[in-house]
Formats: sequence, C-alpha cells, structure tokens
Amino acid sequence: MKNSPVIFIKELSEQDRPFMLNHFLGLSPSDRRLRFGAALPDEAVSRYVQRIDFTRDTVFGVYESTYNLVGVGHLAFLDPVSLPALEGERTDRVAEFGVSVSAPMRRKNVGTKLFDRAAIHCRNHHVNTLYIHCLASNKPMLCIAEKAGMKIHKDHGEVDGYLHLPGPDSESFRREHAEEKAASLDYALNGRMRNAVRWLRNPVSPEKVVKSSNHPENPPSY
Repeated sequence: MKNSPVIFIKELSEQDRPFMLNHFLGLSPSDRRLRFGAALPDEAVSRYVQRIDFTRDTVFGVYESTYNLVGVGHLAFLDPVSLPALEGERTDRVAEFGVSVSAPMRRKNVGTKLFDRAAIHCRNHHVNTLYIHCLASNKPMLCIAEKAGMKIHKDHGEVDGYLHLPGPDSESFRREHAEEKAASLDYALNGRMRNAVRWLRNPVSPEKVVKSSNHPENPPSY
C-alpha cells in the first residue's frame, strides 16, 4: 500500500490570484459544475477569481513543486440570516467552505485536508459554524462533510451542511501556526520539504546502503 502524498496547505493572498485562476480554468465543465453549481464559462470563472476579497475571506491552497495550485479551499464569511435555518437555530459567525481539486490529485485526501485546515482556522477566529452548499451529485464534497460529522439537509437536488465548531485552544493555535509555517517553507524551497518528509517516512535500510556502496551505479574513473 502506497503512502498518502505529503500535503502542505498554504494560506493564499493577492499574489496567488493568477495561480488560482489557472487552477479554476483547468477544471473540466463537469468539475466546474460541482464546484460552482453550474458549468461556468471562462469569463465567469475569471470574474469569480477577481472578485475574491482577501481582506474579508480566507483562501487556502496546495501547491505542487512546479508552483501549480492543485487544490483550493475558499472560506467566505456570511451573514447567518441569509442561510437556511438549522433546526431553528441562528449563529453569530458562519463561514461557507468551497473546494476544488485538480484531477491528478483526486482520492489523495487533498479536499479533506483543506477542509480540516479551514475548520481549524474558523475555530481560531471564533467562527462557530462551518457551512457548505453543493449539488447532491457532488459525492466528493458529501464524503468530506460526512467524515467531518456535518448535519446534512438535502432538498431538490441540493445539499446544505452545517458543522458546529468548538472554540479555540492552545492546540488549535499551535497546529495552524505549524501547518502554515511548514507550507510557507515548502513553497520557498520549491517542494523540497515534501521530499524530506517522504524520505523520513521511507528511510533507506542499512542493507540497501551497503548494497549501493558495493555496487555504485556510476563507479569512479581513475
């Protein structure tokens, strides 16, 4: 069984906007439909990216070593009055989460990792409800929501999901700080942090080291 890939999640900013646009434009029509509720044309995707307000919302991304974004999670902070009521409840602070993952990185927990990072961020900023809205056919998002223990409400082919979050604590602050620091370092080193983690996961056995030293691939010339 192969190890899951090393995933570092970085908080994005204005300078990442062009990479976000490339990511969304790379989604197929069916993937755009799942992400946005409709198969948006390129012009509409471009408008969506340009309208993201990084001073209000929070966006997370997963970069490849080639500086391509392969996963994007968008937290939009909402007025709870505008949302469908959950068992008659209203909450003070709500964030809606949307996520997209490039096709080659599917089934590698990228979406789940982005969701987990978004949940920690919400806790640390005293947002007590994480909300999703998606099509009922969006199985990846529903899988993420169900694993997280969200309360799911389906109606006319659409889904509303709510997750009540605990408040922050020292561990939530430590975890978010450590994850952001690791992701920023990995980005600066162009992916070399991931290679180091892979090496630590699969250390070379002494037998292989001895064998390699006895049979070098490129023996020295004298």
